[in-house]
Amino acid sequence: MKTPVAFIIFKRPHTTEKVFEAIRQAKPPKLFVIADGPRTDRPGEAEKCEAARAIIERVDWDCEVIKNYSDINLGCAKRVSSGIDWVFNHVEEAIILEDDCLPHPTFFPFCEELLEKYRYDTRVSSISGQNVLFGRRRTNYSYYFSRYNLCWGWASWRRAWQHYDLYMKLWPEINSQGYLNDILGHPLVVKYWSNVFQSVYNNPLGITWDYQWTFACFVQNSLGIISNGNLISNIGFGPDSTHFKSTNKNPLDSLPTEKMQLPLNHPPFIVRDVKADNLTQRTIYRDSLLQLLKKEIKKALKVKEFKKVSPDNFNLI
Repeated sequence: MKTPVAFIIFKRPHTTEKVFEAIRQAKPPKLFVIADGPRTDRPGEAEKCEAARAIIERVDWDCEVIKNYSDINLGCAKRVSSGIDWVFNHVEEAIILEDDCLPHPTFFPFCEELLEKYRYDTRVSSISGQNVLFGRRRTNYSYYFSRYNLCWGWASWRRAWQHYDLYMKLWPEINSQGYLNDILGHPLVVKYWSNVFQSVYNNPLGITWDYQWTFACFVQNSLGIISNGNLISNIGFGPDSTHFKSTNKNPLDSLPTEKMQLPLNHPPFIVRDVKADNLTQRTIYRDSLLQLLKKEIKKALKVKEFKKVSPDNFNLI
């Protein structure tokens, strides 16, 4: 393996250890480690942060370990985005894993081969090992092209990340000119993402960095590569999670991974798979779309109460 790996950690030594072991098996020549500092109002968090960082000291292969550890808590948005900025200030391309994204061993050669193949193709912005189609295959090739840049286990280039802006300064213009309609087409999808982007624009230093990355890719009209089978299992759901604390079972929790057949079978074209994107939108954002649909029907019918709608009654996308 020749490609650098960036590893983003915080306060979860139990998941950090599992992902570290997967990285250890891949033996990257460079390991960039990004760590946020503990929050002062959380008892025991400093000890958890130290325990997670101690795992990095177990590197036992020929590897240059480069650390970017914050003494203070920057928060998810600023820490992750500034950390990735730092990585791409050092290298032109990298594989990026967070401390809860457990990769299948074939995730690494998958990313490495595609980083090389599309290195100079500015139509492509990211490579993802995450697949949320739950076994529904859209192609006989090893991957397909998407407007979505799924980021539970991904890779990219400096040339693509340079468009990232934590503060989304282009949003007012994109919004006022109605460009999301041109990018996304379907009015409910446009409304969903408009709400998301407006919320993030209003609070860019909240708990998200990845919606800003999605926005950057949308407005550059770039494509993401999505593996045809799932190569990443998110093992971070639960009370220690930043985003997924609910005790209710989430269908994306610990999705099984599968082996990517090597060598890769490359598609002889670069065309976005619209049907796969529709499935992704419905899988990840279905509840939010239904809520929007209810509101729109309420407005149209001018009623005060609206009974619960069944997802099967509507073709959302």
